[in-house]
Amino acid sequence: MRAVTFHGKRDVRVDDVPDPVIEEPTDAIVRITSTALCGSDLHLYEVLTAFMGEGDILGHEPMGVVEEVGSAVTNLRPGDRVVVPFNISCGSCFMCDEGLYSQCETTQVTEQGTGAALFGYTKLYGQVPGGQAELLRVPQAQFGPIKVPDGPSDDRFLFLSDVLPTAWQAVEYAAVPPGGSLTVLGLGPIGSMSARVALHRGAGRVIGVDLVPERLERARASGVDTVDLQDVDDPAAAIRELTGGRGTDSVIDAVGMEAHGAAVAKFAQQATGLLPDAMAAKIMRKAGVDRLAALTTAIDVVRRGGTISLSGVYGGMSDPLPMLTLFDKQVQLRMGQANVHQWVDDILPLLTGDGDPLGVDDFATHHLPLAEAPAAYEMFQKKKDGAIKVVFRP
Repeated sequence: MRAVTFHGKRDVRVDDVPDPVIEEPTDAIVRITSTALCGSDLHLYEVLTAFMGEGDILGHEPMGVVEEVGSAVTNLRPGDRVVVPFNISCGSCFMCDEGLYSQCETTQVTEQGTGAALFGYTKLYGQVPGGQAELLRVPQAQFGPIKVPDGPSDDRFLFLSDVLPTAWQAVEYAAVPPGGSLTVLGLGPIGSMSARVALHRGAGRVIGVDLVPERLERARASGVDTVDLQDVDDPAAAIRELTGGRGTDSVIDAVGMEAHGAAVAKFAQQATGLLPDAMAAKIMRKAGVDRLAALTTAIDVVRRGGTISLSGVYGGMSDPLPMLTLFDKQVQLRMGQANVHQWVDDILPLLTGDGDPLGVDDFATHHLPLAEAPAAYEMFQKKKDGAIKVVFRP
């Protein structure tokens, strides 16, 4: 089959690789019909390369049609149309019973000290072959895949793999009071969808912050007030001015480790990238530092007693947090990988009912064949051609 594979920093290729096969009774093989490019994939492309292996198959936002199932998979059969969540969970362990599917004890990568395995996402999360491919082996298929109806286009359901549950959890964790205010830092796919979800769920005002004109324009079209980082020196001051000097009730940081600014941390990340992988991985695990511009802005923006929700990925082990400010402002902080299945029952009716309340049908800005993945990664990383969400059609 054809698959998008990792070959080094900013070097992804489309290679011929062996077709996946059933390895465990709980496996399924899915023929991929759509698979998306995620902002988290850019972390592998740019920052977390030390944890990748030559030829690793990328991607964790797939959907398709079941081709084959293992003997223990009784809930699926060939021909079923399914979305595959990005985290791999069993559905029956202690953590899954708690609704913490991203911490599944059956698939936890204990040798790395991390949570549930993820598709296409480094040795830290199991080095499971990903979904930017023509076929995908799905472990724990007795629970993971989400069956969706035939009829609507893939774009109606594809974002249930990651974007929708990640945005839904970001808003849930942000604890926006009814009619309250929310700032969303970063209007990429997760930030943009978080803003839409917040408005759908009753937020009185959502303020989106970014510097990419197409992202800002798209957010405004969804009813979001915007702050353009190109126009202001201090975004926190600008937001306080919009909120009576107080700041918003809640903030979602949808940017994470690759925020603009933070030159020292950027240099540290780039310097680590010049080291041999084994050495770089060890340093990053023990002394890694993130570019915390987005998080420090969130702490500045949120009102006293408010809540910050982190959905942007951070990976540092030595990040200097302004604990005095967090404590003094009595800030609540929630974070973590999305527990996809926890939110499916809330989201799926919005995708199968009348209308399109979250605007998923036109959420993707680019639909491309899998063969164009290398150019698509570069386009997305450089924010060219209005690329906000790219979907591949294998």
